[in-house]
Amino acid sequence: MKVSVTQENLSKALGIVSRTASSRTTLPILNNIFIKAEAGELTLSATNLETATTQKVPASTKTNGVTTVPARLITEFVSNLPKVNIDIDLTDGKMKITAGGYKSVINTTPADDFPALPELTSKTTLTIPSEDLKKAIASTSLVASSDTTRPILTGVYLHSLEGKLYMAATDGYRLAEKNIMSVDTDISAIVPASTLNDVSRVIGDDVKEVVIGVGEDQIEFIIGQTIINSRLIDGNFINYRQLIPTSTETEAILDRAELLRITKISELFARESAGSITLNISSAKSTLSVHSIASELGENDAETEAETKGDGTITLNSKYLLDALNQIDDDVVKIQFNGKLAPILITADKNADYKHIIMPVKS
Repeated sequence: MKVSVTQENLSKALGIVSRTASSRTTLPILNNIFIKAEAGELTLSATNLETATTQKVPASTKTNGVTTVPARLITEFVSNLPKVNIDIDLTDGKMKITAGGYKSVINTTPADDFPALPELTSKTTLTIPSEDLKKAIASTSLVASSDTTRPILTGVYLHSLEGKLYMAATDGYRLAEKNIMSVDTDISAIVPASTLNDVSRVIGDDVKEVVIGVGEDQIEFIIGQTIINSRLIDGNFINYRQLIPTSTETEAILDRAELLRITKISELFARESAGSITLNISSAKSTLSVHSIASELGENDAETEAETKGDGTITLNSKYLLDALNQIDDDVVKIQFNGKLAPILITADKNADYKHIIMPVKS
């Protein structure tokens, strides 16, 4: 293998691919990045057996070849080189790297030991605007569970229903659903939230669309010159729609920024009570108030004007409420619930494409 590539292009590609390489494994080869040189480009790949990432880099290829090198070493090494052309020469299992006045040799491992990367032969394909996909990932993956004993809840449910494409996730305490766009195909896949977060990180300003291929047990994301392939989580997602109230007795419509402000202030006094704050909606006063108390520090009451329907009180985890409010783009939000033991629904006032459900704290 003899190839020349710019430091900027190689460093960026290694930064993307190396995140997938596994440092906690009984298979040392998974610590490596697979490198293939042919036809005017370098192909870099890494896998942890659950997820695989491949990145193509334009290069001047003099001699084709394949090998694997330690991911962490080559990524950190190349990132610290000056922004010049890098010459790579692979001979007798040793990778010689020359960049300006820098010369290094990295011992390699034969590519024959590297696991075969997955390929989707039969798949359903759809194309999503990259900005819409990033928003959907951000607003749903934050509520996915980290409890690996319930693997279904560690994923995000990508599915179609009545001509609409949705993402939904829940950890059992809160739930988020995002209506992404209209589709004319059937999709049903539980994608690891960690995979989606990797996809979101790779999407740059120059990427306008992401092509998604869904197979029987794999999903593929094509993001410009990057391909991320992941196993799907096996099983059936919970029937989460039964948790979304279709009608409510108590409702408040108010300024999102003001609710965000009074919730942040109330959270300061809620730390002793695991972040619990109490919302009260008063139709007589047309207000929403937030109350929190700390036995050692004191207590806090904050009130703001709201367009209200009915009266009601509910106790929530303040962090969960802040997370929900931070994912709503509109200036005005709607809070709805049916009594203090029922889940609370949070949406934008005029657009319910994003729904956020929080289970109350029993107090």
